[in-house]
Amino acid sequence: MDLGPLRQRDFALLFFAGLISLTGNWVLGIALPVAVLGLTGSPAAVATVVAASLLGTIAAGTVAGVYVDRWDRRRVVVVVNVLQVFALLPLLLVDDADRVWIVVAVAFTSQALAQFFQPAENALLPRLVDADRLPAANALNTLNNNLARLVGPALGGVIAVTSGLAGAALVDAGTFAIAAVLCGLIRGSHRAVQETGSEPERHLLRELAEGLRAVGRNRIVRAIFVIIAVSSVGEGMMGTLFAVYVTKALHAGGRELGWLMSAQAVGGIIGSLAATRVTARFRPVPLIATCWTFFGVVDVVIFNYPRWDGAFWPVLALFVIVGLPVGIHLGAIWTLFQIETPDRLRGRAFSAIWMGASIASVIGAAVAGALGDKVDVITLLTVQGVGCIVAGLTFRWLAGPGPASLVRAEARPVPEPAPAASA
Repeated sequence: MDLGPLRQRDFALLFFAGLISLTGNWVLGIALPVAVLGLTGSPAAVATVVAASLLGTIAAGTVAGVYVDRWDRRRVVVVVNVLQVFALLPLLLVDDADRVWIVVAVAFTSQALAQFFQPAENALLPRLVDADRLPAANALNTLNNNLARLVGPALGGVIAVTSGLAGAALVDAGTFAIAAVLCGLIRGSHRAVQETGSEPERHLLRELAEGLRAVGRNRIVRAIFVIIAVSSVGEGMMGTLFAVYVTKALHAGGRELGWLMSAQAVGGIIGSLAATRVTARFRPVPLIATCWTFFGVVDVVIFNYPRWDGAFWPVLALFVIVGLPVGIHLGAIWTLFQIETPDRLRGRAFSAIWMGASIASVIGAAVAGALGDKVDVITLLTVQGVGCIVAGLTFRWLAGPGPASLVRAEARPVPEPAPAASA
């Protein structure tokens, strides 16, 4: 793996901020549903918290990209991290079932704030590294996601047992505070680069429309939108049915569920470590399509395995394998998005893609919920795997041959000096 971007100070600050805060998110993500279920005894209460998170995503995601393209992206990531600290503190008051409404409100608010952070981070990253280091930087970003996924759930399980929801909330809030400090140390001002001689529009609907056109007019960006939307339907189904698959099809429990999550994270880490070398050798569009198709094929094998045998360890090994293409293609697909999208539109275009993914996930969860009692879980999850195969093949068709490489010759924009008052 190319660790060169980590020698560029500002990218390293963003990388470690993301790693720390994502680990905290996984800690809370494991402890929170356990706590809500323990206080209420009601799966419907947990579902309400999940629904509030999705509503926060949709409510803020619609407009977040517009403001990310208006504002200094460095300041956005700093302010969002600070606001997340205060958004999580009310969880310290949740000690009985009558206060679960606080969890619902926090879930909505935290996800709404995240919709500003994600496009700001994606738009900021290309400005912090040299153009030839961008694929490696995105591969490292994928690596820290998988590292957080490996460490966070295990830590979250321990904290859920020893300190409960309050302990997990304090840990997550602390990681956001550390991330805010690290992002605040990034140098310069990082506003979107505007077209020469033009003044940026300040009309919400027109700016939204411009971001949607950026997705619709560019063949590759449009293909990225489609592949993520199609696969997100499957992710919604997977999120709803995975626990059912583990308990009913594999005849396992919560411990084995955690093992499977960690196994996929291990595969993702291995894939991330190989990503820079692999992406340098192959054209990005065929590589992404192949990874996605391979992911779908392995998914189909995983979910149909209980039809053939009952041993658990082969499923665990398959989860490591299915993580490999994820570690490779995620960095490649976001690098491709960044080099195909103008800096001034990057926040809006990313938000449009992420909104499509969120809505698709809701559709997938609704389909799984409606059919879960009528169709066996293996068949439903097989459809999810086939959906990934279809997404990969469709992406290859829609995107065409694509660029020969993920490296572009143009230099990254030079950040403006930060105003003295903001130091």
